[in-house]
Amino acid sequence: MTIPRYPTGIQFLLTTPDGRASARVTEVGASLRGLVFDGVDVIAPYPVGMPAPAASGIVLAPWPNRVRDGKWTQRGETYQLAITEPKFHNASHGLLRFTAYRTARKTPDTVTLSADVFPQTGYPFHITCEVTYALSDTGLAVHHVLTNVGDRDAPVALGAHPYLTLGDLPGSDIVVHSPADSRYVTDERMLPIDLRPVNAATDMRQPRALADLSLDTVYTDLHRDADGLARTTLTAPDGRRVTHWQGEGFDFRVLYTNPGYPGRDTAIAIEPMTAPTDALNSGTGLRWLTPGESWTLSWGIEYSAG
Repeated sequence: MTIPRYPTGIQFLLTTPDGRASARVTEVGASLRGLVFDGVDVIAPYPVGMPAPAASGIVLAPWPNRVRDGKWTQRGETYQLAITEPKFHNASHGLLRFTAYRTARKTPDTVTLSADVFPQTGYPFHITCEVTYALSDTGLAVHHVLTNVGDRDAPVALGAHPYLTLGDLPGSDIVVHSPADSRYVTDERMLPIDLRPVNAATDMRQPRALADLSLDTVYTDLHRDADGLARTTLTAPDGRRVTHWQGEGFDFRVLYTNPGYPGRDTAIAIEPMTAPTDALNSGTGLRWLTPGESWTLSWGIEYSAG
């Protein structure tokens, strides 16, 4: 028997007992590459024969977003990471983007994947990154556990990079609501230079049509509901809705509109993050794990037929 070879590695299919919902997770990057409810795609799919486009669905660890020039300083020590974003001369999206995760556990509706960030140039720390995708009829919950398995304190931050959609609706028919009060202003290299209140171009506290947005913006001061979750919603004219939620610790969110996503007039990445861009230098949102310490974080996606 020949095992198919894909650029994103083994494909893990999750299904609910009644078949209403399915999810597809990849070995490479532990990425979420598909999520379907009642036949409606709520994660923007892409061809199985291509690598994940624009970091689609990957886990971002041990930092999300960018590090200026790949160089960072904390606790009196300076480190140099490899430059993985040559266009802007930054280190981008962590160290596990192209790593094949191990399968820790698998059931019909859940999968747990695990990978190590081993000590290396620019990051001399040892952590494990475990992620569990758990599917139900109405949603997908994603749970992360970061553990310091080394012998020294390790700085970590975490993010995820899912692209959400509502079936094959064009951007003009999708309304986005993502309330937050503040956003980072960036320079020409997409690195933060200031934190300011949202302005007319970035204010998502009222619903706006996806087709009218042009965003690559880090938000904070997120609005949280009574249950403590910060939510972003995409709504269709017929009332169908997909909701992205992020739990405690995910205090930052990127909204990135991508007009070049395969098969879409536009796609929107809704990226929960525990720290903003260049946190390895600023220290904002950075968590130092002591040896043996773990950090658990959760986010997820829900679907309503209206």
